[in-house]
Amino acid sequence: MQSVTLIIDKRLELSTKYKKLLESETNKVIISKDLITSIKLIQDKEPDLIIISDSFDDDLSDFCKQVRALTYNMRPIIVAMSKSADFNDRIKVLESGADDFLSEPVNSEEFQVRMNAHLRREFESNLDTKQQLPNKNYTLRAIKRKLSDNDEWAALYISIENFESYKQAYTGLASDKLLQTYIAIIRASLNHNDYIGQISENIFLIITDTIKAEKLARFLIFAFDSVANKFYAEHDLDRGYMILQGDEYAGRRANFVHSTIGIITNEFTKYKDTTQVLTALTQIHNMADNPNRSNYLMERPKIAGEDSILEKELNNKILIFETDEALSILLNTILNLQGYQTRTVNEYEIPKTDEIPALIIVDAGDLEKKNGLNLCYKLKQQEDFKHSKIIVTSIIHDKELVLNTGADLYLPKPYEIPHLIKWVNEFIKEFNM
Repeated sequence: MQSVTLIIDKRLELSTKYKKLLESETNKVIISKDLITSIKLIQDKEPDLIIISDSFDDDLSDFCKQVRALTYNMRPIIVAMSKSADFNDRIKVLESGADDFLSEPVNSEEFQVRMNAHLRREFESNLDTKQQLPNKNYTLRAIKRKLSDNDEWAALYISIENFESYKQAYTGLASDKLLQTYIAIIRASLNHNDYIGQISENIFLIITDTIKAEKLARFLIFAFDSVANKFYAEHDLDRGYMILQGDEYAGRRANFVHSTIGIITNEFTKYKDTTQVLTALTQIHNMADNPNRSNYLMERPKIAGEDSILEKELNNKILIFETDEALSILLNTILNLQGYQTRTVNEYEIPKTDEIPALIIVDAGDLEKKNGLNLCYKLKQQEDFKHSKIIVTSIIHDKELVLNTGADLYLPKPYEIPHLIKWVNEFIKEFNM
């Protein structure tokens, strides 16, 4: 993706000369010959560099103040060009918001080198220091520029799912290596016309053309899955999942990382602003997310009309298997007070129900019979319950034995009720995402 330079100069010959000196594959140059048009261009393009000449009747320092006030939230580089070499004029313009002042006539080579240095510094100031990708603010700027063009484009919203769990299990150093590897794969797949930037630590955005968007997503999914296993210990690969450690997450089963990609284009929908673009990307990305593997989804033309999409109703149902009657009543009462719909079962049999619970709490039972563990395994095999989250509470202090049944969390007894409620809230939220 090119940087953008705006030259505000009503002199045709000189502005054209400056454009030829600066325009390249990495820098798009726009000329504005009047102040009103330039303000509209600044709002639409959010240029990285603005070159203002004193060829207008308006005072140069006053116009620098106006531009700086207009661009306070994006802070582009402002360079003033003037026929004056007076020291006081230089000071006045620089104090008015300009970052540099050049007296005309200017040496062409010096002009080119200075402006490229400003552009380089502006771009580097917007890079994430760890990943060396443009940050979220710059990425939003790139989307806004694309919206102001008439070209067709596609955007890919790419995430590494379960990234925080991986970081917690394998430390920040290993998670940085994972990110750097995926970013290197993405970079190698793009050309100079494409843009890649950051939305958050583990979420990236690509702007490319509509023709190759789906092929690119398909390749990135394949490439990520091809290298992901290299970032796990052998015992985790043999087990098929991670076990989180530490006081807060101890006993939490965590799935391996996978990549999810949502794709939109402007072929079918004409987006008005960056908020609309990000909302559409987030929605298609969430639809693409498969809990167990990498996946992508591309926006297609709508073939259904009004009321074709129904909002998902919140599922706050909890099924409790607890043979201790006193504890069963306590859990039922406390979770009801938290606003959840609960149902308690005092035996290890799967009840017939038309309502699928978001969360199931199972007591593991004693070590010999393992009734609760067998029940947990059966629940995960049934189509109705395979997406429900399961917390297994147990006096059996064998974390791996419990999690191998398919449980999402091992919670040793005795446990504190506030700690259980924290996990209940977390899992209900995850189920409804």
